[in-house]
Amino acid sequence: MPAKGIYLYGIVPNFYGTTQFQSIENSGVYAITFQKISAIVSDRENACIDYLDRETLGYMLVHHQKTIEELQNQGFRMIIPMRLGTIVRSKEEVIKILSNGYDLIIDILKKIEYLTEIDLVVNWADFTTVLKSIAELPDVQEMKTEMIKNNGIIQKVDQCKMGMYIKELLVSKNKAVELTILDALSPFGLDIIMHEVMNDEMVTNSAFLINRAKQDKFEDVIEELDKKYNGALNFKLVGPLPYYSFYTLEVREMDPENVVQATKELGLSGETSESEIKKAYLGKAKLFHPDAHLDNGDDESFQRINKAYHTLLDYSAAVRQSSKQEMISLTKENVLDNLILVKIKE
Repeated sequence: MPAKGIYLYGIVPNFYGTTQFQSIENSGVYAITFQKISAIVSDRENACIDYLDRETLGYMLVHHQKTIEELQNQGFRMIIPMRLGTIVRSKEEVIKILSNGYDLIIDILKKIEYLTEIDLVVNWADFTTVLKSIAELPDVQEMKTEMIKNNGIIQKVDQCKMGMYIKELLVSKNKAVELTILDALSPFGLDIIMHEVMNDEMVTNSAFLINRAKQDKFEDVIEELDKKYNGALNFKLVGPLPYYSFYTLEVREMDPENVVQATKELGLSGETSESEIKKAYLGKAKLFHPDAHLDNGDDESFQRINKAYHTLLDYSAAVRQSSKQEMISLTKENVLDNLILVKIKE
């Protein structure tokens, strides 16, 4: 029988009141409270997300986001999402996460009190026409004429060159339009995250952190942009959303063996601090960084040093969250076990 676990959806402040917390239990979730914050959770089979098949992972993602957004619709407007697939073994581990991440979570809640996320996806309405207009540009026509003049016909290699050039011009055109859109919307965005576009037809895939009071004005600008481009672009707004793009939290369990290995890589021992870790990393990086040694840079060693650096930074942050100590001990017998770090997902 699979082991039972507790699945974490998000973190909310406790000021919503007992009645509101009780109302969500009918939807299969409940709250685990620590001081001024609560984790919204459900009981779930304990499974590692890394070993799930694509279909199961897709189902989990839909369920995860749907649950968080339903909580938002039920009045929990300030909900900090947890990373997809965050499952722990017990209530005590949930409390440990809330305790270790408490200062970070309180700081985020102060920042997002009046904010929301709006996602914007913009596609070309008629992509074929866009490609045709690029193909008719003088530079492209001149290139085509030269190819025919030299060979009599456009050969396959020339077709590849032509395609690459048209793709380059399309990327440039998309970027120019994207910048125009972002310039128009930037006065309303306290922060902007640029997500990867999914195909050539997509001009932008952006997330905006905005003040809720300015949402109507934000949407008015979208309407003005739609008129400006006279239907050439399809604007799709998604939101208001929880703060997926800006403040999703993840929990990282520190492996003592990895910490000890990282300590050896950077040549550290005894007590140290984040500034000493950084100093040791910079010293090692100078020896191996490919940019500093074009002829004999050791990329493999540099990647190892870089990984060790981030491992020790995370360990230092986890110690600080757990014990509030600035100095950490890197002596093998003093490296802490069962230590977790709560951080904003990168």
